[in-house]
Amino acid sequence: MDMIAERGLEKLTMAALGREVGMSSGHLLYYFHSKDELLLRTLEWSEGRLGAERGRLLARPGGARERLDAYVDLYVPDGHRDPHWTLWLEVWNRSQNAAEDARDRQAAIEGAWHRDLVALLAEGISRGEFRPVDPDRYAARLRALLDGFSIHVAIGLRGTDRGQVLAHVREFVEQTLLADT
Repeated sequence: MDMIAERGLEKLTMAALGREVGMSSGHLLYYFHSKDELLLRTLEWSEGRLGAERGRLLARPGGARERLDAYVDLYVPDGHRDPHWTLWLEVWNRSQNAAEDARDRQAAIEGAWHRDLVALLAEGISRGEFRPVDPDRYAARLRALLDGFSIHVAIGLRGTDRGQVLAHVREFVEQTLLADT
């Protein structure tokens, strides 16, 4: 992940990666069969770690709003060339030509984020913290907003940083989701 973020996928060779991890490029290809498979497996590993962290954040006590803020904080990249987001961008870019199995695996990763958000929204609605919105539709829209802003942060688009993105999302949530009190 770090090598991809540092050099970009186009400059990452199996030989260079092999040297970095102490394996031959042939050994890497034996296990991963292709650079695309290596990318997807790396993403699955990274998402497994984030999924565990997301699970801990969402299971902690407290209001749904605080846990939604924690979800958003975990979702948005730390900054330009964030390794996890750089990897996602590479996988997304290559997914248009990917095999169905690879596309299904990518959809499973996306689905986990979506299901967790839907459950959190439904909980907040049932507690009266959130307006009575359709949790699935709202989650799709919020994740699209997060993806768009996160791409800007990850690629280093001038005028967009993590703090600005978090402020925009906070304002959007306040205007569209928080129950009137």
